[in-house]
Amino acid sequence: MKGTYTNPVTSGYFADPFVLRHEGVYYAYGTGAAPEDGGEGAQRGYKFEVLRSEDLVDWTSLGGALEPLTDENAQDYWAPEVAFHDGAFYMYYSAGIGDKGHQIRVAISEKPEGPFRDAGAILTPDDPFTIDASPFQDDDGTWYLYYARDFLDGERVGTALVVDRLESMTRLAGEPRTVLRATSDWQIFRKNREMYGNVYDWYTLEGPFAVKHDGQYYLFYSGGAWEEPNYGVSYAVAPHPLGPWVEPASDGPTILQSVPGVVVGPGHNCVVKGPDGHDYIVYHAWDKDKTARRMCVDRIDWTPEGPRTHGPSFEPQAIPQADHA
Repeated sequence: MKGTYTNPVTSGYFADPFVLRHEGVYYAYGTGAAPEDGGEGAQRGYKFEVLRSEDLVDWTSLGGALEPLTDENAQDYWAPEVAFHDGAFYMYYSAGIGDKGHQIRVAISEKPEGPFRDAGAILTPDDPFTIDASPFQDDDGTWYLYYARDFLDGERVGTALVVDRLESMTRLAGEPRTVLRATSDWQIFRKNREMYGNVYDWYTLEGPFAVKHDGQYYLFYSGGAWEEPNYGVSYAVAPHPLGPWVEPASDGPTILQSVPGVVVGPGHNCVVKGPDGHDYIVYHAWDKDKTARRMCVDRIDWTPEGPRTHGPSFEPQAIPQADHA
């Protein structure tokens, strides 16, 4: 009989979780807390704590993964994701100061646990703010990079999603296409926000993650204010990695929503195949007292109406284990 687990699956601060499955082992990479918050990753000398697991539930820390930059404008490191290609591991992440000046970079390692060393190239040099890079390889071998950038035009000004083709693992084609812009009131980040010398009602879409299922492409993303109950996960569907993307009609997040009094702001997810062959959504969530963002795992069911999950779960559920005859 299978054992059970209860979310969250980590006790420490572990935001923006990404899980790589490599040779039957799972490696999780996440954004650490700021030093003043007592985050483990902040004290390691390396950025981005990396965890190891064989079942998506029991995790062991392997330490920090990324050698920090010497650039004084790179003090805060956000949202790592790792791709494996031609024998090397590529970590995509952003670096900046606070919520200013973040740009997407890539670091390389020979091992999934690192150390990752920056390749010395900014992938988005012409944008003042780009975050949440997410690599995706299509069946024909082509790599794409989804990420978030700022838009100052349109009905809902704010951060939204684009995609570009990777000419190599360390260089974009420079032909970004808009994937999704904010379309709903629930995606508000902050009213009357001062940005770029002006004041806006600012909307946010971030944390893109692409999955191909039954011939269609699904892009999961997070929207709203990351510290507030309106933050959650939705998705869009397309026939090709470059789109066009269509969202199901909804007045709130369609995949993960806050549970009043229990879970706040579930979001910034990835999707990974579990040892039992099912797909699982991995995400972070605040506890009700908002003491930390911790990693959570829930099973995804693919239905005729699209992906569904019973998360964010907070009761015991079966550990994803391989079935043996």
